[in-house]
Amino acid sequence: MNFIIVNPDVFEMIGVAGFALYVINYSLLTLRFMDGHSLSYFILNLLAAAFVLVGLTVSFNLASAMIQLFWVAMSSLGIALRLARPTPALA
Repeated sequence: MNFIIVNPDVFEMIGVAGFALYVINYSLLTLRFMDGHSLSYFILNLLAAAFVLVGLTVSFNLASAMIQLFWVAMSSLGIALRLARPTPALA
């Protein structure tokens, strides 16, 4: 059986990319380039949390992992609600 050995730095960089997604998403929200009810907002939050969780596999921290799992759950719920109840078109 062959196992692929991945350099831990790859996981660390994925975690850093997650941090960058958090910062970009929050900046877009704060500067009003993005709406907090938009699907893209929830998707970016979900991706950021998932990427940070991957980074935590290298240097695990329980509290941080719990926060990321919370963001994954809430972002998934936000996506589901957004898809189930799309916002009505503005007249």
